[in-house]
Amino acid sequence: MPTLLAVFEEPDHIAAAARRLIDRGYDKIETYTPAPFPEVDDVVVPKPSPVRLFTLIGGLLGVVTGYALTLWMANNWPIMLGGKPFSSIPPYTIIAFELTILFGGVLTVLGLFLVSGLPRVKLDPAYSARFSGEEFGLVVECQERDVPEIDGLMRDNHATEVSVVQA
Repeated sequence: MPTLLAVFEEPDHIAAAARRLIDRGYDKIETYTPAPFPEVDDVVVPKPSPVRLFTLIGGLLGVVTGYALTLWMANNWPIMLGGKPFSSIPPYTIIAFELTILFGGVLTVLGLFLVSGLPRVKLDPAYSARFSGEEFGLVVECQERDVPEIDGLMRDNHATEVSVVQA
């Protein structure tokens, strides 16, 4: 699948082009801007990150581990203290809570690295250093048959340059 890169000079132009692409059903869109611009950010709405699933799994794993570990130790090495039951849940809640936070945090960091693909050895082939200076970049992944249509759409929205990055 080819990837088209369009270069713009104004944030309004890139926002208009991205809006038209999204209206036509293209969802694999990436924008490069030298600074945050609300008009561009409002058009390209990011999908929820899957990192939150890593946090949920880590938290659930932590709470299960916390209760299982403490209940197993209390029943395996019983110490009778004043007639209290061996497996009393309320005092073990503190340990379960702490392990929930620990496992949730560790799996969140692990998920962040896995989802973002870090460490990246090389940059995105469509990225250019000029997008950190003055110009704006819009990258769209499309079918081979859609290349002329998207090229025309980009040029209608004042793109100074349109090129195919990958085929």
